Parts: sequence; structure tokens; C-alpha cells
Amino acid sequence: MAPKRRATSSTKANKAGGKKVKQEPDTPKDAFTSAKEALKAAGPEVKGKRKADEHCSLSEHHSGKVYEDYDCMLNQTNIGNNNNKFYVIQVLCIDDSYYCWTRWGRVGETGQSNLSDLSNSPDKAIKDFEKKFKDKTKNSWKERDNFVSHPGKYTLIEVDGDQDAEVKVDCVDGNVVKGPRNILPCTLDNPTQKLIQLIFSNDMFKEAMECMNLDIKKMPLGKLSKMQIAKGFEVLEEIEGAMNASRPKLEELSSKFFTTIPHNFGRTRPPVIDSSEIVEKKKEMLLVLADIEIAQNLKAETEKAQEQMEVEKVPHPLDQNYLSLNCKLGLLQRDTQEFKVIEKYLKATADSQNQPKIIDVWEVDRETEAERFRENDGLENRRLLWHGTNVAVVAAILKGGLRIMPQSGGRVGRGIYFASENSKSAAYVRTSKDRGVMFLNEVVLGKENTITMDDSSLREAPTGYNCVVARGQVEPGTVA
Repeated sequence: MAPKRRATSSTKANKAGGKKVKQEPDTPKDAFTSAKEALKAAGPEVKGKRKADEHCSLSEHHSGKVYEDYDCMLNQTNIGNNNNKFYVIQVLCIDDSYYCWTRWGRVGETGQSNLSDLSNSPDKAIKDFEKKFKDKTKNSWKERDNFVSHPGKYTLIEVDGDQDAEVKVDCVDGNVVKGPRNILPCTLDNPTQKLIQLIFSNDMFKEAMECMNLDIKKMPLGKLSKMQIAKGFEVLEEIEGAMNASRPKLEELSSKFFTTIPHNFGRTRPPVIDSSEIVEKKKEMLLVLADIEIAQNLKAETEKAQEQMEVEKVPHPLDQNYLSLNCKLGLLQRDTQEFKVIEKYLKATADSQNQPKIIDVWEVDRETEAERFRENDGLENRRLLWHGTNVAVVAAILKGGLRIMPQSGGRVGRGIYFASENSKSAAYVRTSKDRGVMFLNEVVLGKENTITMDDSSLREAPTGYNCVVARGQVEPGTVA
């Protein structure tokens, strides 16, 4: 990420110059490439217990269970035929009775279903399952690890194990701890508790996914396979490379994308991804999805660690989530000079018609960041600049830092984007229940290369310069 010493984050309720900082000399990968490679390198998913489809009568009171691993979610989108449909196949068992369960329909709807006749051995139910899987996908269930998608057929949607996973509704303390052990009181101050609860909130993640038309029934929160998300990245790259292709080709690739990453469009025909703007929105969506995956993994590791503790008392879940970020958040008191300067800077550069309100401000101290910032001590021209983002990615940013925008993603090419005007960065803030997070960063600009028109071909600041500044018509004055 771009060199910076500190970032302060402010929680807020909800034309100027933007600044892009030159990358480090080793040219780090952009967020899109890094996310795709990290997801693919994560290794095979750990398969756990499977949950009987909630729409099956056998699932009531959790008496019906999936037999072994005979459970799959299939998806198919065909824009030309206005198809956006799913197919569920499971082998279910209760005691010594076995059934093959199927349910199908349009994404977002319950659809139709069928439960096979009872069998006293699993063989018949398994045979029905494998035949239906073959009919719908043109693949053998035994060879599903080498699954190949075929035109006009369903695609297998990979999800992580332990689908015991209905999306939980948040508790007051932000989590649920199993077992009778005592939970220690939270050591965080009240505002920091609320921040941690916000950025790890299942309700917030769910809301963020729904806002992007993602189908959370086909992609249970935190359960969509890393490989499945990586496949979505790859299809987007295909679409990007075929942007000048024929309409039927773009329609075909768009159908492939929506088959890979299920979307809920209701009865509306799925749209064709036929412009760079739509591609960028879908890239942003997948990056958010990947960041949600990071936050969910942090939560899962925390919960697992608590379950493995052989002690009577366990740390509070919010303390555990905070520690998983590996950074320090220091709450600024409202009567401090630093808080007052930030508040004044906000008022001076915010949208006068829709001015946000600062609720709290934290000083962020990420591990090794100060050391990396000192590498640029020889550069002058430092500014406090805003960076707006989606609340769903804040945990991932605090954990791993700000990410480099892909070359094709920004107005002035590849880099990390900041703005001197709060109103500019506020346009990128996505809130949850009117609460959002914005970062205020100390940025080393060095020698500025100024432009007055967009140039998305830029990969780095020109030789002799350290950053690119897109100069607008409004610039904040000195905030004392």
C-alpha cells in the first residue's frame, strides 16, 4: 500500500481534486489481482456437516440430515432466455430411512420440490441423486472435483463446509458463545465496542450483499467457496478482454458470470455486462465479497479459539474480534486539539447540503506501518487526505491495509486514491443503518504530477514524480 504513517478513522452518519499515490518501487499487485490469487492459493475447502434444505419437511426440528456429502447447489443463468435458476439435490436420512430431495426454481423464490419414496438403504437415494446431478450438469458426481461447465447445463456452486450456517442475527454483544463457560467483561471502551460490533456484524454483511443483488441463499454468509469467488474474478477478466466482441458473446459471458456468482434479479431479465463501468462495479462487488470472506474467517477463527480454550472463563467476543485485527485503535477524546482539527476539516470540505456528523474518531496504529512510512522520511509535501469505503471492508482494511485500485478501475489509473475534499471521498462510503467509516490518512505526496483530465492508462507517477494529483475546481484552505 502507499506509504503512510497513520490513518484515523471516523464513524459517520451519512467538485474536488482526487489524489493517487505512486506505488512502491517493487510494483505491488492491485487489489483485484491480489484477491484473486489469494483466494486460489487458499487451498481446498474444509468440508463439514451439511444442513438439510430448510424447505424440506424432513428438516423440521433438525431430524433430517444430509447423508455423507450428498448435497449440492446448482445454478444456471441464460440472459437470452431470461433464465436465472437454481437446483438443489440432497440425500437425506432419518434413522434408517433414506430419501432423495430436489428443489428448483428461479433465484430468489422457493420454487418447486420433490421428495422421493422412502428407502431402507441409501443405495437407491444415492443412485437417484447421481442420476439427477448428471442430467442437470453433464458431469459425474464422483468426478465433481474436476467439474466442467457445459452450455445449457447447470453449474456447481462450491460452498465451504459446515453449512449448519444460517446467517445469525447479531446479539447485543455481537456474537454467540457456545457452552456454559463464563465470559469475561469486555475490556474495550464503549465507542470501540460499537465500532467492532459494526465492522463484524453479520446483519451488516448480509445487508451489503443484498444491496449488490447477491443471492445470500445460494451464498450463505461466509460460506461461499474461495474458489467460487476466484472463478468470478476470472470470468470478469474474460468479459473485460471481450468488451469489443459481439453482443451475443457478451451475453454468453455475462450469463457465465451470473451463473458463477448467483444474483437475485427477481423476475427481471439479468443484465448484460457490456461496459467498462459495469465491469468495474462487478469488480468492486467481488472485492467486497472477498473482504467479507476475510472478516468472516477472522470471526470463525475467534470462535474456534474460544471453543478450544480449556478454561472456565473466556475473553469477551468483541475483545477477540478486536485482537484478530492486529492493530491498535486509540479513541480520541472530543476535547483534544486533534479531534477539533479533524472536525473542522470535515466541516470545511464536506457537502454543505448533506454534511455528515462525526460520532467518534480513532487513531489507527497498524503493525509495521510506522516503520514503512519512515522509509519516505526524505520526501516532503505531506497532507491529511480522506479515503471513503464500504463499511463491509473495514475489518479487512484494518487487518491488511488499504488496497491498490486496479489499473482499469480508477480515473487516473492504478494506485491508492485519496481526496482533499471530504465530499469527494464520501461518495465512496457505504453505510449500515446510517453508520459509515471513513479513513483520514497522513499521506506522503512528494513531488506532484498534476493533471486536469482523466487518464486511466496511468500505471504510476511519471519519472521524477511521486504521485499524481487530479486537480479539481475546489481546494480546502489551511485548517488551523
